[in-house]
Amino acid sequence: MQRRSFLMSAAGAVAPAELDLFLLAGQSNMAGRGEIETQDRVPIEGVQALNKDLAWGPAVDPLHWDKPIAAVGLGRSFAATLQKYGAARQVGLIPAAFGGTSLEEWKVGGKLFTDAIARARAAAPAGRFRGILWHQGEAESAKEETARTYGARFAVIVAALRAELGAPELPLVVGQLGGFYKGQFAPVVNEQLATAPLWLKRSVFVSSAGLGHKGDEVHFDSAGLRELGRRYALAWMAL
Repeated sequence: MQRRSFLMSAAGAVAPAELDLFLLAGQSNMAGRGEIETQDRVPIEGVQALNKDLAWGPAVDPLHWDKPIAAVGLGRSFAATLQKYGAARQVGLIPAAFGGTSLEEWKVGGKLFTDAIARARAAAPAGRFRGILWHQGEAESAKEETARTYGARFAVIVAALRAELGAPELPLVVGQLGGFYKGQFAPVVNEQLATAPLWLKRSVFVSSAGLGHKGDEVHFDSAGLRELGRRYALAWMAL
């Protein structure tokens, strides 16, 4: 019988020390704004999330707490899909996204970057890092300058995240902005996200084609986020 090791989290909860760890970062569509339904509150065996107090617990929505409107995101369906295809058995999700934030706010040394690294380091004893899940870009879509410089600025952040996590080739999954989003320069941002695999090693792009919004033309709805999580998982497995 395989033997498993265990450790105590900062808050005293027991967490398996063999988790496949994934850092969830970006802005509101990663944090999740889909309406919570009963299914989103049912724990998934073998899937845990690091909460606000750095304790491991069942990964039920909302995973994030950035704002009171945090709700359904893509993390749970991502983890469930990995389990379905045997790519991971024990998954640890590390929520670090924050709604409405720009790349400038995610810059190396800034609060969001620093907080994400602190959370990742707190989670590290529970397993090994397997990837970074990123969804961000709406905030860059209002101005041509921020849209056209997205790739160069994002590459710096990714390199620093990987370096801080001690994994220079840690897989990175980035998602397309919703097709419903009306930001003037959203197509420019999406083009740079789509070409990320050309200039960021070990990265993969996920399409959001066909996914709906929750009525605000900004945020994916619950069904869209569950499907986006599934697509993130399939893309990650392709790496």
